Amino acid sequence: MLKGFKDFLMRGNVVDLAVAVVIGAAFAKVVGGLLQGVINPLIASVAGKPNLDSVGTFTLNQAKFSIGLLLTPLVNFVCVGAGIYFMVVMPLNKLAERRARGVPDFLLPPAPRGRCRVPRQVDGGFWGSGKLGTAGSA
Repeated sequence: MLKGFKDFLMRGNVVDLAVAVVIGAAFAKVVGGLLQGVINPLIASVAGKPNLDSVGTFTLNQAKFSIGLLLTPLVNFVCVGAGIYFMVVMPLNKLAERRARGVPDFLLPPAPRGRCRVPRQVDGGFWGSGKLGTAGSA
């Protein structure tokens, strides 16, 4: 019974999802701090109010309405979404596009014609001796 539960937890997608939730929560806090400290006060100062929550308030038959209470989470959502898109999704899409076109990764130099890209330490021992596993022993 516990083995099945362990196998379920150790699947790649469950662990990846857990990591994504933790990173997403941390990223949301960072963006939330930026919004509360910089962006929301800027928007409120343009409207002439002390904070965004008090923008667009009015009373109708003794009922208080506040457009700002809707604007605050809406601005937060748009900013978090834009941050995730421009900092995570777009760079990963560009990387996938480069790989699909066959553009080599920038970490390794291009391979000479007719050879695969192998680091120099492995290349000298493996290809130079002609024997696998006997690098440096001749």
